[in-house]
Amino acid sequence: MVSLLPNLSSPISRLRLLWRPSIHLTFKATSKLQLNYKAVKPQLFKSFSAYCSTSASNVQTQNQILGENENLVVLGIETSCDDTAAAVVNSNGEILSQVISSQAELLARYGGVAPKMAEEAHALVIDQVVQEALDKANLTEKDLTAVAVTIGPGLSLCLRIGVRKARSVAGSHNLPLVGVHHMEAHTLVARGTISFCEMITYGLLCNYRGPVTLNISWDILFYQSQILAAWLVDRELQFPFMALLVSGGHNLLILARDLGDYIQLGTTIDDAIGEAYDKTAKWLGLDLRKSGGPAVEELAQEGDAKSVKFKVPMKQHKDCNFSYAGLKTQVRLAIEAKRINAEISLASASDEERQARADIAASFQRVAVLHLEEKCERAIEWGLNIEPSINHLVVSGGVASNKYVRARLDEVVKRKGLKLVCPPPSLCTDNGVMVAWTGLEHFRLGRFDPPPPANEPENAVLDLRPRWPLGEEYAEGKSEARSMRTARMHPSLTSLIKASIKQESQSAI
Repeated sequence: MVSLLPNLSSPISRLRLLWRPSIHLTFKATSKLQLNYKAVKPQLFKSFSAYCSTSASNVQTQNQILGENENLVVLGIETSCDDTAAAVVNSNGEILSQVISSQAELLARYGGVAPKMAEEAHALVIDQVVQEALDKANLTEKDLTAVAVTIGPGLSLCLRIGVRKARSVAGSHNLPLVGVHHMEAHTLVARGTISFCEMITYGLLCNYRGPVTLNISWDILFYQSQILAAWLVDRELQFPFMALLVSGGHNLLILARDLGDYIQLGTTIDDAIGEAYDKTAKWLGLDLRKSGGPAVEELAQEGDAKSVKFKVPMKQHKDCNFSYAGLKTQVRLAIEAKRINAEISLASASDEERQARADIAASFQRVAVLHLEEKCERAIEWGLNIEPSINHLVVSGGVASNKYVRARLDEVVKRKGLKLVCPPPSLCTDNGVMVAWTGLEHFRLGRFDPPPPANEPENAVLDLRPRWPLGEEYAEGKSEARSMRTARMHPSLTSLIKASIKQESQSAI
């Protein structure tokens, strides 16, 4: 997005609140519909443009077009960190395609994400990834209704590649553009996957080989029956709900009250849990091509989780914030004390050294996840005080793929009378599907920007939000340790939307 003004810039500077209910995405067990997208899109965009200069009396007409027309098709682009991803979804709830280009080799080579190298890797494959997503969906850019792209939070160098590509596609084909918050996308993807699991309840999956083209085998959807059972308790995930977002760069506990309306109950004051997993894997000499989290989780199964006495972080703090920097230091010191040489691969280590590494991995994982459990338990108590109707805790982000994390958090939510909701592992890590879903939901509410210029200059100033809070900070959850880090932080998504709603209301008077 090209930001001309410092306040209320895209994607929500032009809110057109046409209807309140957000969509509930479902996966239909039918053959792919042959829709006349070319006939639909011009009608939609003409109506959106007209709304900018029309009175409130035309809102009903807009509602009819947006609410009843189910032929919306959105391309989602994600480049916030180390994966280049694109996907196409439609408003019937069908994932028409999903493509992800991993940077696993770079992660292994540099022992983590190297921003400049990640940027270059994105630039090399972004055109191919987007084109493949369109090809797999059997569509062209002319068939799209809108383009959604992650604009933050994330690494500026990486975000820039995705935003430039999205603006190029949107500008060249006169398409509206939706800027997406990365963490909101992780939160909302669970709302789409719930309905997909309903198909299993009705016995439809065995006969279904239709529009869902996730790049995973069908058997993968069954390999965690306990998690699927948790998904199937409730057919729809309704607002309000709790969410824990855990990844390499983020730890976030939020209360989701509505689409675009979030209360931040807790976040990390230094490092995220995914970063701690990655560094532990690196120091233990594990294979980082599968990423640090899965490598540590696998090795931990061989170890004694109570053999190394790590301290649980922030025990004295009665809030919902996280800290993993100290635990990382404890792990590093334990590895040094055991004289473990990370240059020696796990496969080449002696039996004694392998056991030492496994014990450290297991002990680290137990304490790292115990930290999550304690903070989640308190956050649920806070959330229920604010919104007593909460029934679910959504856990998403790359670390949510970890079976141990899911199992331990399932115990927490059961004690609190809630249900755990996790997306399939393929949708926990960064992907284009979550961006497209979120873009589509906001698009249906009229939250989008008009097409950018067709021939935008290379030096155009883009609206990138590397530090972009999702919600307003809960008073009891504020951390003095984070107060010095807010100077360069963008206003939260929730505050921007509320300000825009207020502005719209005042202009309508």
